[in-house]
Amino acid sequence: MQIDSALTYADVLRPTRTLPAWLYDVALVVAGSVLIAASAKVSFVLPRNLVPITGQTFAVLLIGALYGSRRGVATVLAYLAEGAAGIPVFAGKGAGVAYMMGPTGGYLIGFVVAAAIVGWLAQRGWDRRFGTTVVAMTLATTAIFFCGMLWPGYRMLPGGLWTAGILPFLPGAIIKIVLAAALLPSGWKLLAKLQAADRGSGVK
Repeated sequence: MQIDSALTYADVLRPTRTLPAWLYDVALVVAGSVLIAASAKVSFVLPRNLVPITGQTFAVLLIGALYGSRRGVATVLAYLAEGAAGIPVFAGKGAGVAYMMGPTGGYLIGFVVAAAIVGWLAQRGWDRRFGTTVVAMTLATTAIFFCGMLWPGYRMLPGGLWTAGILPFLPGAIIKIVLAAALLPSGWKLLAKLQAADRGSGVK
């Protein structure tokens, strides 16, 4: 059974009979922002590098694919708003506008762009196959790097453009992309099988 390629995981799994659509979206945004915050705590900083390596990118990419563009962007914006309000949701105990204006600021803005890219492509079925998922995740990751390098605070990083802002993150980025590309299409295949089984058993 083929699930409509315009639907995201969030669309397919929405409990339409038990939860209003707006409340479901709010719950997704809140849960997603908590997930990004939790992933930010999985971090470490390489010597002589001010930008930490965290699990945030993977969480943002997954949320974009699972939620779609609109919900994904709303989730990342909610996460950034929490940090701007002083809640320590960033790497380490980072919080506040001053932290966001530092060398990590461009990467944080890049999360919004990445969620929009992945979500938009997911709504067009790009997360249904390994190859297209890799392309979608690579485009989004590139956007994060690009926004990071354009940020004025990026000049605070010791070292050159390549060695300080890109090279340390490449191995982790590749692992995250491949992992997401393995998980997302597999999940769609499982959902299709479950829906076919439900229809076959007469469950509605």
